[in-house]
Amino acid sequence: MTATREVPGPGQESAWDYPRPPRVEPSSESVEIRFGGRLVARSTRTVRVLETSHPPTYYVPESDFEPGTLRPAQGSTRCEFKGDAAYFDVVAGEAVARSAAWTYREPMPGFEALVGHVAVMPSAMDECRVDDEVVTPQQGGFYGGWVTSRVVGPFKGAPGTWGW
Repeated sequence: MTATREVPGPGQESAWDYPRPPRVEPSSESVEIRFGGRLVARSTRTVRVLETSHPPTYYVPESDFEPGTLRPAQGSTRCEFKGDAAYFDVVAGEAVARSAAWTYREPMPGFEALVGHVAVMPSAMDECRVDDEVVTPQQGGFYGGWVTSRVVGPFKGAPGTWGW
């Protein structure tokens, strides 16, 4: 499968105009995360990670999560650009999304803005919103991108896109 870049309309961005290696940029958009029937995070102080062929991944300040909703989890992964990720379970009452959130405590140079911020897998949450728009999770279950009408693709993650 080859990617055919969608042309962005007015007010839209193309994921194919994002850089590789990725960049981090601040965002003042309103971000809300719901899980277990509760609002677990709300922020207008997020950062977005933008990478070629990926929808943005939003990182929320850890302090903007409701107390007790992030529980340290076992395991880690390594991103060639950002470094070693540590994981959290997202907890709301009896509901638990295991290893559904991550952070970079000591990111690689260029990604220092991620310190103290946490990303979640939108597919593991009840609902994520950006400026009151419900997010569609990036396909594939491996990536944590947030698809909104603001960004056009196609996006890596669907079957046949691994080699992009």
